[in-house]
Amino acid sequence: MSAPGDEPRAEGEQQPRKRRRLSVIGLLGELLITAGMLVLCYIGWQVWLADIITGSQYASQARSLSQKWDAEEQKDPTPAPTSSATAGPSGPAGTTEDVPVGTAPTKTADVFAALIIPRFDTPADPHFYRPIAQGVSNTQVLQKKGIGHYPTTGMPGAVGNFAIASHRTFYGGALHNVPDLRLGDHIYVETQAGWYMYQFRNLQYMPPTEVQVLEAVPEQLGVTADDRVITMTTCNPLLSTKERMAAYGVFEKFYPRAGGAPQEIATTVQAKG
Repeated sequence: MSAPGDEPRAEGEQQPRKRRRLSVIGLLGELLITAGMLVLCYIGWQVWLADIITGSQYASQARSLSQKWDAEEQKDPTPAPTSSATAGPSGPAGTTEDVPVGTAPTKTADVFAALIIPRFDTPADPHFYRPIAQGVSNTQVLQKKGIGHYPTTGMPGAVGNFAIASHRTFYGGALHNVPDLRLGDHIYVETQAGWYMYQFRNLQYMPPTEVQVLEAVPEQLGVTADDRVITMTTCNPLLSTKERMAAYGVFEKFYPRAGGAPQEIATTVQAKG
């Protein structure tokens, strides 16, 4: 005879599995895994989705500013003044046309220009367009405006060094894709006068304490400039301030606002949103 509860089971019938009791260590492990996943989701939000949203907002601001400048141009088509002391020859070798050079804002966080880099266009950000503000204060400019201009450096189109800075990630991550630049890529800086086109030349990596990239001739202390260059600085690697990265470009051509945006960036300038 079988004991109570030991009745014979039908052929093929499985023994019920006993439920595993969760130990304190197991519970702690599961909580840590959950916390890790939440942290990764938060980082993903900040690095990817939040930057896309913020970048789109910055692009709208830059486009609105451009439209404002267009409206002012239609009311008063007088060419922007040229600063002969800093302008000099422009464009490819052999041309002697002067380039308008505006006056830098004196108030920190004032937006006076915009940055357009076709290489930075992505499916998530198809029309890269970012405002440039005066100063590089982290709280007043880089975290609220996206890109800042080093006040001690030149203005767009001026002989010398027009140097700007931005976070690599977070707060819109304007210079997130700097390593993707290729020799000859076009970098456009838009002001009320028009569009200044620079050609990308090279990247440089340096310690955070390196400041000679802001010289009139980058890395050449006390040397008189005879070229117009742009220097874009940001942090490297991603999610770190261990070192700095600088991208350099050399001025190629100026497009007056009266003639409309260059064909390469016309869609970006005119896009809605």
